Amino acid sequence: MNAAQAPSRSPHTIVVVGTGPRGISVLERLAVRLRESAEHDQRPVTIYAVDAVEVGAGRIWRTDQDSWFAMNTVIGQVTMFSGGPDGGRPRPGAGPSLGQWLHEYAPDRARPGDGHGPHDFASRLEYGRYLRFVYRTLTDELPPHIRLIPVCGGVTSVRPGQHGGYWVTVDGRRTLEADRVVLATGHPDVAPDGFDRAMSDFASLHPGVRYVPGNSAADMDLTDAAPAGTTVAVRGMGLSFYDVLMSLTVGRGGRFVRDEDRQLRYEPSGQEPTIVAGSRSGLPIPARGRNQKAPNYVHRGAFLTHDAVTAARQRRTRSGGSGQLDFQEDLLPLVVHEIRHVYYTGHMRARHGAQAAEKFAARYVAEVGAGGDGTEAVTEAGLTDVPELDLDRLARPFSGEHFGDVQEWRRRLTAVLRQDLDEAALGTVDGPLKAALDSLRDLRGVLRAAVDHGGLLPRSYDADFRRGYVPVNALLSAGPPMVRTEQLMALMECGIAEVAGPGTEFGTDTQAGRFTVHSPQVEGSRRWAEVLVDARIPAPDLTRDRSPLIRQLLSEGLVREFTNHDPTTGEEFATGGLDIEQDTFRVLDGQGKPHDGLLALGIPTEHVRWFTQIGNGRPGLNTEFRKAADAVAAELLPVPVADPVPAHPRVAARA
Repeated sequence: MNAAQAPSRSPHTIVVVGTGPRGISVLERLAVRLRESAEHDQRPVTIYAVDAVEVGAGRIWRTDQDSWFAMNTVIGQVTMFSGGPDGGRPRPGAGPSLGQWLHEYAPDRARPGDGHGPHDFASRLEYGRYLRFVYRTLTDELPPHIRLIPVCGGVTSVRPGQHGGYWVTVDGRRTLEADRVVLATGHPDVAPDGFDRAMSDFASLHPGVRYVPGNSAADMDLTDAAPAGTTVAVRGMGLSFYDVLMSLTVGRGGRFVRDEDRQLRYEPSGQEPTIVAGSRSGLPIPARGRNQKAPNYVHRGAFLTHDAVTAARQRRTRSGGSGQLDFQEDLLPLVVHEIRHVYYTGHMRARHGAQAAEKFAARYVAEVGAGGDGTEAVTEAGLTDVPELDLDRLARPFSGEHFGDVQEWRRRLTAVLRQDLDEAALGTVDGPLKAALDSLRDLRGVLRAAVDHGGLLPRSYDADFRRGYVPVNALLSAGPPMVRTEQLMALMECGIAEVAGPGTEFGTDTQAGRFTVHSPQVEGSRRWAEVLVDARIPAPDLTRDRSPLIRQLLSEGLVREFTNHDPTTGEEFATGGLDIEQDTFRVLDGQGKPHDGLLALGIPTEHVRWFTQIGNGRPGLNTEFRKAADAVAAELLPVPVADPVPAHPRVAARA
């Protein structure tokens, strides 16, 4: 035990930088642990909760944003408490889920039939209010010797103190002295890439032309940048695309209504621009299936298991390698078997009932376990007429197709969107396709354990996983509510929105003084636009992060970029992630030495750990989200002592 880890009777100070879901989750587990230790350790503890936008909600979930920005997880599957209600008052370790809060605690409480059932979706605004409720609960339920102090401001530097601990500077003015610091900052502000610079430069040279770089749609200037009647080109058709779409339509006073036949149509306000969207695939992100799963339901893998990953790693080691895996050879086949298993079992259940489905499922597992590929089981079950499940084809359904005109393309796209809605309506249990794709969410835990902290060979991580599987997985398993697809189709029907086509290319026309957007696979698709919006959230990249804090930490050698390294070949890949120690979440300095008391989790550590953008726990489950928060909380706490200490001294802060 070193000096910094030795038990101390002195007051203890913790700074949590960022109070979005990750920061709140750490605060909640800190509160649980501090309450549990209060009987035998009355040492004063001060916790500063620091956020540049809104303490208790953060930027993405801030409570002053518009109500049309939606979550993509049903409210029954969202909680920030590490335990459910137990009959007592809400407190750290025992509190309501988002759905329960909306019905029991929210100021404007939900009512039956108002779209807030357990399988419905909330707005980001409502989730932000829930986060604030959790934060206030923590503040109210801490023991007297523990203080949680909000600090609204941006952290501009974190430096080691002369005698241990850290100096945390807020807005370049106020400095907090801390024993432990955790970085739980969210989506970064990254420096523009070549495309951004070219589009911005073009816009600056042409009056009336605007380029809006990637960001959360709530932070974009979509009012002044796109006057009514202009044409807006939108790059990217993921989740943020729908936020942009709503801002330019509902945000302009238009509204969606359902006819007597339940078909959705759009009533324009007259203030909308014309919207032309596009992406590489040409496919707007498919809808999430109608949820049929209980909050604590988790698909248990039959193929992609921790044992299977361990066995694959052992094979790689025996063959003379480092034990790092090849995603394409070692993991992707297991993923494919998992979703095919769910998919065909679902079709069997729909045709012949639960007993036949159970028998088929066992037969498929046995065949694959014996070295087969499941084909015999599918044939014996009479399922050869079922369309093959191909992830790449689902993510890029228009690959290799060419359309003679815009009308032909629009018919094809509409057919694909209608088919996707039909599949989504069947549900995440009864619908074979959406059940299979929804299982990808439950497989993340095992896959994360396989790929995190350099678990893959550098080349495989970059090409096969990061640029290959991850975009496909995000497109097919993290979609919006079904209504978003309906809304897009209604906007297409009335001529306000259109999709350019597959392989969309965005550029500039100097002579016309406008942006261009077209698909080389759709004849006659070229359009000109006064405004170009990048509807993609920038990916985390330590080397491009413009945060003063990150720049300071990098320049002073206090952090480093995680580099995926193969020790047997020397091959390397610089990931852009903030390097941290496995299990403890302690930040590694420029020499690879872990800091004692400086930790990080969430989005800054993306590429070291996978899928860190998830923003909630699930009721009844000990999820990765909760485990990470608890591991960080354990590192932030002082080593317990038995003797009581005096009451709180003056807080260590200076102006």
